[in-house]
Amino acid sequence: MPDPIRPASAHPGARLRELRRDRGLTQEGLAQRANLSLGVLKKLERGGTARLDTYHALARALNVRTSALFESSGPHSRTRNDDDNDNLGLMPLRQAVAPPVSFTGRVGVPETVATEPDLSRLRATAQEVGNAYHQDRYGEVAELLPSLVHAAHAAVRHFDNGPEHCEALRIRSDALQMAGRYLTQVRAYDLAHIALRDAIEDAVRVNDTGGVAAAVYQQGWLLMRQGRLDEAEQVSITTADAVEPRISRATRHSLGAWGKLLVHSSAAAARNNRPREAREILRLGRTAGVALGAGQAVAVSSWGRFDWRTVAFQGIENQLVAEKPDRVLRLSERMPPPTGKKGRLFMRRHLLDVAQAHVMLRKSDEATDILWSLWHETPEWLRHQRMARETFQDALGKSKRRRLTAKQRDLAGFFHPHG
Repeated sequence: MPDPIRPASAHPGARLRELRRDRGLTQEGLAQRANLSLGVLKKLERGGTARLDTYHALARALNVRTSALFESSGPHSRTRNDDDNDNLGLMPLRQAVAPPVSFTGRVGVPETVATEPDLSRLRATAQEVGNAYHQDRYGEVAELLPSLVHAAHAAVRHFDNGPEHCEALRIRSDALQMAGRYLTQVRAYDLAHIALRDAIEDAVRVNDTGGVAAAVYQQGWLLMRQGRLDEAEQVSITTADAVEPRISRATRHSLGAWGKLLVHSSAAAARNNRPREAREILRLGRTAGVALGAGQAVAVSSWGRFDWRTVAFQGIENQLVAEKPDRVLRLSERMPPPTGKKGRLFMRRHLLDVAQAHVMLRKSDEATDILWSLWHETPEWLRHQRMARETFQDALGKSKRRRLTAKQRDLAGFFHPHG
């Protein structure tokens, strides 16, 4: 299933048990309806966690939104652990994005700079970070982002009015947006939310609708990663309505931003057990794809790339969410093969959906072949895809082979380097 995340803070066991009992279902009855093992259901009701696709199946069986399973009875329904699992390697970025604040402002941040900030150079650095992210050079991104965010803060303080102030705010919005995207990728969700919230506020201050749309797009991705599906759908569709371009006059960039927001809203609705709404939203997204024709909209530092294939890939993903692997494979076969490295990178997320569909149909070798190819072509990206790791585990579990193949051994070493 797409992005089989485990919601970081939601423990829906009690809610699941409540909904099951309200419908007069036994544990055995619900497990049978959802096509899950009784053991999995018992584990969840005892407070265990599962992949998001498991919650999708239960929501369908209970005829509720997936997000309804995460609606807790109150903020004190569980005891928080005392341990801090934050990655210390993120400390420089944490200090840049979320510094402590006192009466005099941000603590530990100098109030003045020795020389006037060079906005052109700062913009070029932001572009460099965006390129590094899209080329999977995550180590470089982590190294450059803290100083970029600090420099953007300094520029906003230095240019406190006029066009330079507006440009500094735009650059800071871009820098914080990139920080939010990277932090979401490494699952530092609360810190990512701070970065993206501030990015949106900066873009709003300078009336940069494109910047708002881009940052909201990233926020939608973050919310889906957290299992906040209602909010992800709402924030994406609301912003899409606000930035909807007049098709006859629309630029590629405005079409891309609008289309990407609609795609995200459709993804959230599909995962939230709202297939009809997902289809209707995606139908609007096709309008943006058709308007681009054979062209492509590109925004390297924000939402990436958009064209008609983006909409098609999302439609296929929605079929996977609905547990229709046969349809996933049929629709995928109709897609034109990728041309060149960029074309392959553009569809790599789609290839994970295809691999998962093969696993659902117990075609483990086909799934392994896809994962092995992605490992060779884009290892740094694959390393951060939990869906890829769990698809591989599922493929191993459903394989009929007694011994690992060479490709399986390669992937096992990649996903589990310490055994």
